[in-house]
This record gives sequence, structure tokens and C-alpha cells, in this order.
Amino acid sequence: MVLIPTVVVVGLVWLPAIATVVLSFFDWDGLSPFSEAAPVGGQFYDEAVNTYPAFWPAIQHNLIWLAVLFFVATPLGMFIAVLIDRESRGTKFYQSSFYLPVVLSMALVGFIWQLMFSRDQGFINAVTGWTIDWYGDSSYNLWAALIATTWRHTGYIMLLYLAGLKGVDPSLREAAKVDGAGERQTFFKVVFPVLAPINIIVLVVTVMESLRAFDLVWVINKGRNGLELISTEVTRNIVGEAQRIGFGSALATIMLVISSLFIAVYLRIVMKEET
Repeated sequence: MVLIPTVVVVGLVWLPAIATVVLSFFDWDGLSPFSEAAPVGGQFYDEAVNTYPAFWPAIQHNLIWLAVLFFVATPLGMFIAVLIDRESRGTKFYQSSFYLPVVLSMALVGFIWQLMFSRDQGFINAVTGWTIDWYGDSSYNLWAALIATTWRHTGYIMLLYLAGLKGVDPSLREAAKVDGAGERQTFFKVVFPVLAPINIIVLVVTVMESLRAFDLVWVINKGRNGLELISTEVTRNIVGEAQRIGFGSALATIMLVISSLFIAVYLRIVMKEET
């Protein structure tokens, strides 16, 4: 029972990750035998940071993506969870409605929001009379993509917080009420601290979502013209006619290191709480 999951994890996670790191130090075309690959040391990392024009815009866009998910989608999802947790009339309907976008793929979300953002047939331009190319204009397409991903991410955060709120001891709320605390004070001073494990999970999930954002922008314009992300640059350099396996692997390794930092922080907090 332990052997099979271990083989799957090693074969599908660890070996590809290690291979990516190794490939980032070699100039390999992906077709010839790997024994013919030329070692280049840290050349690709230096090129990515200093000369590759899309690297820093991609980093900036990923940070903006993280900020919007953390400061907009997360509070919105938490607010909706608090409202649904009251179990008022129709809460099941609203819970299902807000969670529905989560079960859709990001590619499908992009196509759905195309109905809103299309320059010629989109709902927004039809109502306002504008002629803005929301997906094509680099001044708007990042924010249009963020609206679409916020629509989906909010439902996921709502579900996480709703699960956490259901586990809060009702006696805590009753004690706060007896002490004269209002609903806002009860939530921020009593309930919210109890949700610390959920907050950590939400933080890690949000960081991971911002780093692995790919499907939506790839559907829109393949991550070009103002929608550059680290994931799209990795794909662009590894897949296609002008593939650069080593350079794309270097970008993927940078992405892996950034992700590992947040995962390490998460594991440290969780292990500290268990001890």
C-alpha cells in the first residue's frame, strides 16, 4: 500500500522536477541524444534575469495576480462564506451558485468571459457603447483576465472558509454574545483567530494559484502582449518549433524555487502547530 503511491509520486513528481533542474544547466534541443547536450552552467539563469525581455514583466504580472487574488478574491470569498454560514433562506442555492465556476476549467472560464469582453459582440461594450478590445489591448487584458480568475477563485475560497466556519465551536460565539460583542467584533476577535489553519491553507492555495496561472491567459493570447506569466514563458520556450529546453527548464526551476519557499513556510507552521 505504501510502495505504489511512492512509485507514482517519485515517477510523476520528483523525477520530472529533478530532470528539470538538471536540464537547466545544459543546452539541449530535445531531439538529439542527451549525451550530446552541451553544459552551459548558469548561463540560462543569467540570460533569464538579465537579457530575456519577458522575464521581469512575467514576474510583475504574477505578483499582480497574487495581489488581486489575495486582497480581492480572498476577502470576497470569506465575506460570502460568512453570509452563507448564517444559514438564511436560500443559502444552499447561493452556495452552489458561487461554487459553480470552481468546477469549470480555466480555459472554459476564458471562453465564458469572452462573451463579456469581446470587442464586437461582448456584453460590456454592447451596454456601454465602448469599442475596447478587452482581451487584445495590453492596457486592459491583464485586468480582464484577473476579473475572470477572481470570479472562479472566490468560490474556492468561499468553500474553504465555509468548511472552517462549520467547525467553529458555537459556544465561542455564545460567550462573545454574552460579553456584549457585536457580530463584527465576534468574527474578528473570536472566530477569525480560530480559523488560523484555514488562513494558512488559503494563503498557500492563493500563492500556488498565482504562480501556476496559465490556462486562462493561454486561451486569450498565448501569454503575449501584456499577459506574460512565468508559466506561459516556460511553455513557450519548451514547446514549439523554436524550443529551448534548457532555457525553459531554467525558468521552470525559478518557478519551482519560488513555490518551494512558500511550501516550506507552510510545512514549518503546520509542523510547529502539531508539536
